[in-house]
Formats: sequence, structure tokens, C-alpha cells
Amino acid sequence: MADARIARKSMPLREKAYADFTDRLLAREIKPGQFITQRELVEISGLPLGAIRELIPRLEAEGLIVTVPQRGMQVANVDLDLIRNAFQFRLFLEREATALFTQRADIALIDDLRRDHDLIIERAASGQKDRLVADAQAVDQRLHETIIDHLGNDIIAKAYRLNWIKIRLIRQNETRLYEDLVIPVMEDHIAILHAIALRDSEAAAEAMGRHINNARHRAMEI
Repeated sequence: MADARIARKSMPLREKAYADFTDRLLAREIKPGQFITQRELVEISGLPLGAIRELIPRLEAEGLIVTVPQRGMQVANVDLDLIRNAFQFRLFLEREATALFTQRADIALIDDLRRDHDLIIERAASGQKDRLVADAQAVDQRLHETIIDHLGNDIIAKAYRLNWIKIRLIRQNETRLYEDLVIPVMEDHIAILHAIALRDSEAAAEAMGRHINNARHRAMEI
């Protein structure tokens, strides 16, 4: 945590403004669909107007805000188009990334990821609810980011993390990982990791596809 705070302080103002906006968006201090002005962003973030003005084009380009004629700036709304687009992006990207990870990943890393999931399932099965959902979300995120980062492709990693912000918005609005979903989600992951451990790229990619489609169906049904 201390390292994260030091890193945040050393950021250029425009990067600090972006990190602050996304943090507040994910914390729902700034809400999907909300109309907001540059002055309000200054008040919320405590950053100067110049940094906010530099931030706006990036947020527009990334689809996190849109300019509505005669109404101003609107934070991205969680709707069916966002759900379809975000999950389709995940499906195309993560199936291929999983197939490549299966071929190249070190067995010690695969075993470590599997242990993380086994521990979460053991805690859920025994009724240990303290921080269960938060820890399960961290394990979930670690698996997906490990597979993506293993590609060693900075362009893909950045695009993935932007899409991850949109997925988080969808989950917060519709499909947050609740206690009754912890075991099914972890079991989805274990099926992926089992195929990876067997070095079966096709089965691993198919298991990842099923996992992403399961999450998409939950989002679209609610």
C-alpha cells in the first residue's frame, strides 16, 4: 500500500487525474450515467483544472465518458451494448491468450494459481465468510491478468486493463461476485487451470470461453 501511494505521488498530473477518476468510478463516487462538469471533477479530485482538461480527451477516446450535445459530459452508462462489447472483447482476447499461456507457462506458476483457488473453495465450503468475496475477486483478477501479462505485449495489456474497468462497472452494477457465486466461479477457473496443466491448449481456451460466457449470461439476465 505504501509503495502504491509513493507511485501515485510521483505520477505526472495527467496520469494522477486518470487514476483518480477511475478509482472514484470503481468506488461509485462517480456513477455510471452521471452527468458531470470539469469544475465538478476539479472539486472531486482536488486536482487543477489544467490536469482535468488534459484528462477529458483520453476519457472520451476510451469510452469512459461521452459528450452529450447541450447537456455536457456523461459518464459511461452500463447498458446491453456495453455488456456485449466488453465481454466479446474479453472472449476474443482471453481465449487466444489462454491457449498461448498453456503452451508456455511454468508449471510452478500454474500450481501456485491452482493453490490460490483451492484455498478460496475450502474457505467458502467451510463457511468462512470474512473477506471471502474480496479475496475471491483478487484471485479471479490475478488469474486473468497473469494470463494476459504472460503475452509480454504492452498494447494488449493496456487494452485489457481498460476493458477490465468496464467489466468492473458491469459487475458493480449487475453481477458483482457475491458469496453464492464464489465456488462456481472458482470451479470455472479450476477447469481452465486443469487443462493448462495438461498442456491442452484447445481445452483450456474452450474452458476460458465457457467461463466468460457464463459471466456474460449473468450480466445480461439481470
